[in-house]
Amino acid sequence: MDDLRSTRLTSRTDNALARLAGQVPLLLGLTGLILAFVLLGGLRPDLALLGFLVMVGLVALLPRPVVHLTHTVEVPAIGPARQDVERELLHSMVEALGEPGLVLDSRGAVLHRNGAAARQYPNLQVGRVMTLVMRNPDLVAAIEGSQRSGEPRSFELHETVPSETWDRVMVAPIRRPDRDWFADENRQLLVTFQSLTDLKRVDALRTDFVANASHELRTPLASLIGFIDTLLGPAARDAEAREKFLGIMRGQADRMSRLIDDLLSLSRIEMHQHVRPTGSVDLSGLLREVREGLQIQAKAANLDVVLSLPHTPVAVTGDRGQLYEVFENLIDNAIKYGADGKTVEVTLTAVDRPGLHHMVSIIDHGPGVEPEHVPRMTERFYRIDAEASRRKKGTGLGLAIVKHIVQRHRGQMTIRSKPGEGLRVDVLLP
Repeated sequence: MDDLRSTRLTSRTDNALARLAGQVPLLLGLTGLILAFVLLGGLRPDLALLGFLVMVGLVALLPRPVVHLTHTVEVPAIGPARQDVERELLHSMVEALGEPGLVLDSRGAVLHRNGAAARQYPNLQVGRVMTLVMRNPDLVAAIEGSQRSGEPRSFELHETVPSETWDRVMVAPIRRPDRDWFADENRQLLVTFQSLTDLKRVDALRTDFVANASHELRTPLASLIGFIDTLLGPAARDAEAREKFLGIMRGQADRMSRLIDDLLSLSRIEMHQHVRPTGSVDLSGLLREVREGLQIQAKAANLDVVLSLPHTPVAVTGDRGQLYEVFENLIDNAIKYGADGKTVEVTLTAVDRPGLHHMVSIIDHGPGVEPEHVPRMTERFYRIDAEASRRKKGTGLGLAIVKHIVQRHRGQMTIRSKPGEGLRVDVLLP
């Protein structure tokens, strides 16, 4: 019995290997197509490997050629079964791409679309001509050019409706080793879309960041240069003017120093954004320490910081220095923008949310902000009142730093405010 099973297994293995050997041209053609999309279309190597393995598995299931022997004449039987398997093989490869992908016929009509394409472009249904649905000149040129030349074409597709998106579109001929592309009436094209939207947005943020940082540094630097020129010229012998200008220059230099410190802090946080902290921090003790460190600022603002904390230590996993920076920043903001003679309330409570167990709330009773400003308050250099922020020695980076630290700790931060009702910030931590 064991010998019989072994014989059957060996026979099946031999048959599969024979099928693969008989389909070497097909495998080589499809492998070349996959390599073209890895090198030119940005297909991820892991998805390419998955598609190749799917192809090998399906080819192994192809029926072996049936050969009828009549003396010395060999006629391989090629029926519709092989064409069906080839079509299923191609469709499986398109499904494995991970990005939107479509197969077009010689007219440019959709023969097949994967799930990603159906979700992103629901109007591109099977049977519809792609260029009539997506009336984009670059797309028309790419499809027509690839049909005429038999070579891949690519371009960047920028759309603004229903939202602004960017995609790298790749149009490539699906070549079969046994057919001439130009003579094949059933020639097909593969069209894929690689999203560039996130990269474009990151580039835009980087550009804005550099522009804003340059502006923030240029303003105090121009002021310093102006006062230096004055001291070297008209006020060179004026002791009173010299003392006044030196005081202003010191303030501008301090402002530049704070901005550079915040920029460096933000850079360090982003560098380790993917690394989750592993230390243990007593959150109750940390909040008491932050309050003590801000007592001078609170007294100067005629405010009292009121803590509502558990009597026992509350241990959380985190980076103590960064968590200190989070709550120092938030409480300092509440002191700066809270109402004179009021209180700033800081509470620590337990919560039961997926992955989140502790919530620190900082509440001030200041003028509050308009609702349209709230979503943008954590953007770099975003200021509701730029002049008031500079008077209070703000750099416009504080809440951006807080947001990135909370994200590194796998936490969440929410801001709620209404004009005349103050502002509330909730920080939730694991």
